[in-house]
Amino acid sequence: MWAIIGGSGFEKSENVQALDLLERETPFGQASSGLKRVRVGGVEAIFLPRHGSEHELLPSEVNYRANIFALRKHGATRVLAFSAVGSLRPELAPGMLAVPAQFIDRTKAQRQTSFFGAGVVGHVSLAHPVCAACSQFVAGVAKSVDVPCHIGGTSICIEGPYFSTQAESKVYRSFGADLIGMTSFPEYALVREAGMCYLPCFFVTDFDCWDDTIAHVTIQEVLDVMRKNNIKAYALAAQILKVTKIAPCQCATSGISAGLMTPKEHIPAAAREWLAVLEGGPVLS
Repeated sequence: MWAIIGGSGFEKSENVQALDLLERETPFGQASSGLKRVRVGGVEAIFLPRHGSEHELLPSEVNYRANIFALRKHGATRVLAFSAVGSLRPELAPGMLAVPAQFIDRTKAQRQTSFFGAGVVGHVSLAHPVCAACSQFVAGVAKSVDVPCHIGGTSICIEGPYFSTQAESKVYRSFGADLIGMTSFPEYALVREAGMCYLPCFFVTDFDCWDDTIAHVTIQEVLDVMRKNNIKAYALAAQILKVTKIAPCQCATSGISAGLMTPKEHIPAAAREWLAVLEGGPVLS
């Protein structure tokens, strides 16, 4: 089952039919408000507004672990993540869809970044954080709903809530980053640990501030573009959710089980139930 994470500007849509609210409590705290089962384009999915139903959470205040655990707990196996991002390249213009393949983390606050810890030790590879199989079919889907699309590239995640200084924006370009946002980390890492496919569909709202010949980002500019991007995003989602045949991937087998180092018999009893949810199998014995 697909889960949709709605980022800034994607918390609500007339094209999303709410069916019922879902339990938000997890061993890692509460998931963001607005977690629900929905129907999009006639297909059922799980929907979670990343910042809460009324956009009440800053990027650093989002409980990423609870969000991803809740999606897995309610049966999600693939995550379609919408985000509003800035562009660090002239060819990635506002209004475009970008599906990055790689990420750079530049967050600074103490975000809870892993399910591992508290007596459970492991290391999961993030070499390829995005599901390549899911990414491959997005370009065709985007074309079918007339959404300009760029596949590949790198997105950098900053702490926020501030937009970058111009010096920072230029440094990020020198890193090879193409996009900039505030919420991709640790989301993609936790999805990988949970053994789910991650499909980031990022919609460009602005050009950040690296080029003085282009108007620098303002919140009003972002909001104006967001409204148009919202319509495109849910037209895209309606088509993506209908895709049932996706090439095999390794996402389900490269999660927390593959990286677990603590012997089963030494895993604390309190951790066994939540580990079983992330593994998609029975409680460890």
